[in-house]
Amino acid sequence: MRRLPIAGAYTFTPAIHADDRGDFLEWFKADGLAEAVGHSMRLAQANCSVSRRGVLRGVHFAEVPVGQAKYVTCVAGSVVDVVVDLRTGSPTFGRWEAVELDDVTRRGVYLAEGLGHAFMATSERATVVYLCSEPYAPGREHGVHPLDPELGIAWPAGLEPILSPKDAAAPTLSEAMAAGLLPAYDECLAYYDKLRAT
Repeated sequence: MRRLPIAGAYTFTPAIHADDRGDFLEWFKADGLAEAVGHSMRLAQANCSVSRRGVLRGVHFAEVPVGQAKYVTCVAGSVVDVVVDLRTGSPTFGRWEAVELDDVTRRGVYLAEGLGHAFMATSERATVVYLCSEPYAPGREHGVHPLDPELGIAWPAGLEPILSPKDAAAPTLSEAMAAGLLPAYDECLAYYDKLRAT
């Protein structure tokens, strides 16, 4: 597990064992993740999305507590995966980190509760799977507009973003903060401590 500059975000690049039959890899290792973040990740739901080139999903996050931690990988094609620090009061509030996920490196990204998540498909078709610590709960799920100039996410050049109506109508970072939608950093830290204690 390699820590990203945003606290609570990590990448993992698995060893790939290849022979004339194909490849084998361990794309998720609970013990390695627990060692890195200080607690095990509860697995409540597994999601799969298939997107065409240019589809942009996110920036999504859930209220903390309980939030929703995610472990994300791309099993077919390629995406630019982005973690956004939406935790008000965080030293890296408003910062983002982009990681390329594809079916060659088989890299994965972990993001803790309170962090925002988005990705853009860069191949003709991209299949992304992710493990979630909590089930989807519409009343606690929110978004920030992925093209918000204040965030300034550097999405791949030459691709016209394709957004869902819901993502296209998402508030900017400033609007989400003014509406009290964003998680507070100190509440997230307290929640992480609670997870470590269990």
